[in-house]
Amino acid sequence: MGTPHPPEASLLFISLLFSRRDVYDSVSLVLLSRFGDTLLNSDACLWNHTHYYDDELGVPIFRKLLFFREKFDPLCLPDVKLETNDLEAAHAVQGKRRINIDPGYLMRSRVVLASAKDYSHRIYLGKGIYGEVALYYQGNHFNPLPYTYQDYRNPQTAELFEQARKELIRRERERIIR
Repeated sequence: MGTPHPPEASLLFISLLFSRRDVYDSVSLVLLSRFGDTLLNSDACLWNHTHYYDDELGVPIFRKLLFFREKFDPLCLPDVKLETNDLEAAHAVQGKRRINIDPGYLMRSRVVLASAKDYSHRIYLGKGIYGEVALYYQGNHFNPLPYTYQDYRNPQTAELFEQARKELIRRERERIIR
């Protein structure tokens, strides 16, 4: 029989897709005031994996990933997703989003994304939000699953998650995070 135990330490990250830097700047200030300082930020990289967001966000689309410094409770992921949905809506113009904000969390063993869309590979987390394991750690690197989005399959993205994982482990060892 298994014994229940708390989850391993995790870090919140947020992926942002945008075409206007001023919108990103405005939203990032809100995120920083809500979730605290970042531990790691990606560069703004051109995002061209699909044209799904072109009409809504404008082109060209860029993506940034923000990893937050404080320990994250995975049970809070639905609340964070609802907050980021509200933030998207607050920055929308005439019903069109100008930024896409997708939260998730990183653990030593996996990367989990939040979604308001149900599908066969997603687990219900509560409050209308689902969780999806996008990457799993094995063989000294993160690996995609059959349903993993193309942008999370990108070697540079996996490398960034691996860097954040190393930082999480370092912080655990130094007892900065538990």
